[in-house]
Amino acid sequence: MRFDYTQREETLLAMPSELILLVDDEPSIIQLSRMYFEREGFRVQEIGDGEAALDAVAKYRPALVVLDVMLPKLDGFEVCRKLRASGDQIPIIMLTARDEDIDKILGLELGADDYLTKPFNPRELIARVKAILRRGDGAKQADGKPIHRGDLTIDPVSREASIASRPLELRTQEFDLLLTLAGQPGRVFSREQLLQLAWGFDYYGQTRTVDVHIAHLRKKLEGATVKIETVTGVGYKLVI
Repeated sequence: MRFDYTQREETLLAMPSELILLVDDEPSIIQLSRMYFEREGFRVQEIGDGEAALDAVAKYRPALVVLDVMLPKLDGFEVCRKLRASGDQIPIIMLTARDEDIDKILGLELGADDYLTKPFNPRELIARVKAILRRGDGAKQADGKPIHRGDLTIDPVSREASIASRPLELRTQEFDLLLTLAGQPGRVFSREQLLQLAWGFDYYGQTRTVDVHIAHLRKKLEGATVKIETVTGVGYKLVI
């Protein structure tokens, strides 16, 4: 037993201790989430209202923000909007109290990377956090060469993309989605395939997430020689 404990302790010490900013005013959510995050080697900073959340992002520069929608002083939608309007691309997972598309779509439209509906399984929250952070870490270690498709250039290592000489301002999920499509131009990807390939885990059929991010990408690709086409009843493809 001593060996198992020591081995686990050494494993935790060796793990990256990214800081997660947990923004929620429900003590039960805070307590349960903190326990699971710390068990996985993360550090947690707790915040109970929207105004304090904005200050905490600037002060602590966390690796990721778990952001509840219903907050005192400033709701989660407004916090997300303000962060994105200021140019801050920190990953955000939003927590919504209602299982309604309008809440989820609004969060994604405002710039959230992902969402979960309360009540949620804390293991699923951890899985989604790890998936988002893993994409960033993987890019730092990648040895992939830049991809050129028409006037679109994507560098998987630096995670930068441009149209001709115009840099594209892409959030984490937008970049991964574009990289997936550009990797095989002309191939039709179903929404489920894009969720698996670009998001890295199962979204349990919530494919509306893909549609929202595709809409964002299309706006940012306006004027380019490449376009994202819809294949009715199937999915999407990148064409030159």
